[in-house]
Amino acid sequence: MAAADQSAFFSMGDHTLQVPMQLFAENRRRLADRLREKAPHSIVVLQGGSDAHHYCSDVDYKFQQEGYFNWMFGVQEPDFYGALDVDSGKSILFIPRLPEEYIIFMGRIKSTAEFKKYYAVDEVYYVDEIKDVIKKKAPDMLLTLFGLNTDSGRTCQEAVFSGISEFNVNNKILHPEIAECRVVKTPLEIEVMRYVNKISSDAHKMVMQKLKIGMYEYQGEAIFLDYCYFVGGSRAEGYTCICASGENGAILHYGHAGAPNDKKIQSGDLCLFDMGAKYAGYTADITVTFPISKKFTDDQKAVYNAVLNARNAVIAALKPGVSWVDMHRLSFEVILTDLKKYGVLVGDVDEMIKDGIGAILMPHGLGHLLGCDVHDVGGYLEGHPARPTEAGFNRLRTARSMLAGMVVTVEPGCYFNDVVS
Repeated sequence: MAAADQSAFFSMGDHTLQVPMQLFAENRRRLADRLREKAPHSIVVLQGGSDAHHYCSDVDYKFQQEGYFNWMFGVQEPDFYGALDVDSGKSILFIPRLPEEYIIFMGRIKSTAEFKKYYAVDEVYYVDEIKDVIKKKAPDMLLTLFGLNTDSGRTCQEAVFSGISEFNVNNKILHPEIAECRVVKTPLEIEVMRYVNKISSDAHKMVMQKLKIGMYEYQGEAIFLDYCYFVGGSRAEGYTCICASGENGAILHYGHAGAPNDKKIQSGDLCLFDMGAKYAGYTADITVTFPISKKFTDDQKAVYNAVLNARNAVIAALKPGVSWVDMHRLSFEVILTDLKKYGVLVGDVDEMIKDGIGAILMPHGLGHLLGCDVHDVGGYLEGHPARPTEAGFNRLRTARSMLAGMVVTVEPGCYFNDVVS
């Protein structure tokens, strides 16, 4: 396997993190190592993301690369394909052949040599050459990506190209292996995630400093996005920003088109802001809760501290080998015990958990894997614990035991929702 060009990196400027293409080369190496025994003499073929139009118009959504393709190649542009020779570990990119008029409307067309150098891959060809290039390599099998995302319930986009029917294609082997690779992050991946979470954390602090009574929720969102892009070079966010104030804080995925962060923030409101930037295809996920009046009421303080104590207890207990299910139960125990001390609840905490009281107050899982997707892949892969069926635990995004190198969010919550109650 050829070493990646050490001078090749992604960056949004001198003030932002330089992400070496070695990161993606290392990801490919890990994948090839996992596949070599199970699928020798094979070639992995992935199809990258494509531009999506606003319905029937000629306006495109802001492009974000598909997660698996980003993990393997770090490619920023749409309509690429990528291949990995399992035996040799050599990498190939296939780029779209663009028409001459592209230059007028979209800018200079880069050559195959430029893409080879920038992405530090072994070979680059055009998309319309895929069949001939791969046929010359005479693989026993093509490995394509097909499998269920257990967070969304949707399946991966399997690579399709003209002439693929002429190959022996297997779409069973790749998915569990590449998803398992994504579960455990390399030191280079963790460095990127530290950066994007630091930028997001600083942006949240800026929001708390600038947001005032009488402003609108979306103005907090605007402050956050501006900081992440202006300071951190993060053009994209990992998910729709949740900027909830007052009773909106009890709506878990507030901020969507039907509830678009449009409430005026009132004196006494708690603000629950859940926002994360994205950089080099890796996303942050940070939630903060703060009083717009700068001081918690006694009731607000009691609930806030219960959640904070649960978070701290989980973080203190987290280590390789610990069950995520046990961590979820621990968060229930701490929150319910604290609320019992404050007089909100009465009774035995274990009985409360058994009867689903914890699930009423925290109707979501403790957290989730984080990486190229905000709810990163690998939660319920075959061979790992299945989703629990017990009330209060059946919404966990994984039931796995922790591994060194996993990145997980720890975000317990406590919600009082009139509709639910």
